[in-house]
Amino acid sequence: MKPLAGTRILTLEQFGAAPYGTMFLADLGAEVIKVENPAQGGDASRAVGPHMLGANDSQYFQGFNLSKRSVALNLKTPHDRERFLALVATADAVVNNLRGDLPATLGVDYASLRAANPAIVCLHISAYGRDNSRRAWPGYDFLMQAEAGLMSVTGEPDGPPSRMGVSMIDYMTGMTGMVGLLSCILGARQSGCGCDVDASLFDVAMHQHAYAGLWFLNSGEVPRRAARSAHASVAPVQTLRTADGWIYVMCMKDKFWEELADRIGRPELKSDPRFATQAARRANRASLTEVLDAQLATRTTADWLQVLAGALPVAPIYDVDEAFANPFMAETGMVRALPHPARPDFRVLANPLKIDGARLDQAVCPPLGADTDDIFGALDRDAATTAATR
Repeated sequence: MKPLAGTRILTLEQFGAAPYGTMFLADLGAEVIKVENPAQGGDASRAVGPHMLGANDSQYFQGFNLSKRSVALNLKTPHDRERFLALVATADAVVNNLRGDLPATLGVDYASLRAANPAIVCLHISAYGRDNSRRAWPGYDFLMQAEAGLMSVTGEPDGPPSRMGVSMIDYMTGMTGMVGLLSCILGARQSGCGCDVDASLFDVAMHQHAYAGLWFLNSGEVPRRAARSAHASVAPVQTLRTADGWIYVMCMKDKFWEELADRIGRPELKSDPRFATQAARRANRASLTEVLDAQLATRTTADWLQVLAGALPVAPIYDVDEAFANPFMAETGMVRALPHPARPDFRVLANPLKIDGARLDQAVCPPLGADTDDIFGALDRDAATTAATR
C-alpha cells in the first residue's frame, strides 16, 4: 500500500528535521529525490561517523534517508539550475531546511519557482523562520531545547538543566512540516496554485509546552523540574524503585491508583487521607513516593510487571540495549533486515506506521547522484515525445 505513489518531492536537505519528515513520505510511496550538491559532497550527514558504510555513506545518513533517490546538481551553475527547474515542473513540492535567509537567495521559494510550476508547494524548515530578525541565524535542536525552556523542565530538580536524550525537536519539526506540506499539496491540486509553507525549530519547540504553556500564559504558573520525572499535576505518575531497578507507573485516573494500591498489597492507602484524592496525592507526593518505594523495593521489576502489567499503565525503565532485546520488540516487527551494498546484514528501524496491518516497505538510500541519469533521462525522453506529437 503506497498512498503517496505518483507524488514527487524534491528535497534540499541535510541532517535531521527535513530528512526525518521526508523519509516518511518516501516510505509512503512518494518519489523523494534528494537534490545534492556534488561540489559539497552532498548531504553533510553522509560523512557523519563513526559508523561508516563505505565512501560518503554512513549509518547516521541512512537513519534519515531510507527509501529516497539522489540526483547530483549544483544549483549555483546555470546548467544545473536549468535542469533543476525542469525537474520542478514535474514535481509536487520542493523541501529545504536551509538557513532562513537562503531559500530566496538560492531560488527555491515559491516566488522563484512558480514560473516553472504554478502548483509547486515549497516547504521551508529553518531554525528560526524566514520573516524575522533571526532569519540568517544557524540553529540546531539542542539550542531550541535550551532557549525554549524545555531543558529547564528536564532532569532532576537538584541537577543541571538537561536536554532530551534524542533530537525530538528535529523530529517534531520534520513531522509538523510534513502535515503542512501534504495539506498544501492537496490544496494545490484543487486550485492549481502552490504556496510557501514554513516550520521552524524554535516555533515547534515552544509549541511543545502545550498545556503547561497555557498554564503559564493564563495563570502565571512556571513549570519546574519534578523529582522522579513526575507528571506536573497527577500523582503517582513517576519512577519508582524496585529491588533491582526502576519502574514507571502512570496512575492518570483514580481507578488506576486504586488498582495499584490493591495489587501491591496496600489497600489501606486508598483511604489514607494523605492519598485519598488526586489533590491530596499531589500535595503529599514526597510522602507517597517514600511509601511506594518501600513497598516496591520488596520485589524485582520483573515480579512487579507480572503483577501490574495490563491492569494499569506501567513500564520497565530500560537501557537502550535492554529496549532492543525486549521480546515485545520482535513481536512488533520494529526492526527489519535491509541489506546495504556495504553491509548485507544491515538492519534498520521499521517505519512505525502500518497500513491495513502491514508495515511500509523500505530501501536504503543510494550513493550521491546515483539516480541522476535515470531521472533526467526520463525527463529528456518525455520532452522528446511531447515535441514529436506537436
